[in-house]
Amino acid sequence: MTEPVSVLLIFVNEADLWFDTPLYEAIVKRLRELGVAGATAQAGLIGFGHHHLVHEKGLFGLLADRPVTITVVDTERKIRDVIPDVRALVEEGLILLLQAAAVPLGARVTAEEGRPDGEAT
Repeated sequence: MTEPVSVLLIFVNEADLWFDTPLYEAIVKRLRELGVAGATAQAGLIGFGHHHLVHEKGLFGLLADRPVTITVVDTERKIRDVIPDVRALVEEGLILLLQAAAVPLGARVTAEEGRPDGEAT
């Protein structure tokens, strides 16, 4: 990915469903169908949203209603193109769009390439 990237953060709850499928799973699978560069769903330990209801794992580690964040990375254009599809799936939660810079990795990355915006030392 050589052009600037955007990050879409989607906050839902583990217990949220899309028909009989966990919502986070339905979102990630839909994003894959739409061809985004990458998406990952991560379960949180504990959290709360605008209702101030605490979401956490259940007693003895059993599943309850943990917060789930889906992180999506692609170009801004692609992210903006998929937002309507995501909004159609998410009835309650939060969606954030952030600007980001991809940091090159690997043994052949020069010192200059590894710095945001080509900053010099």
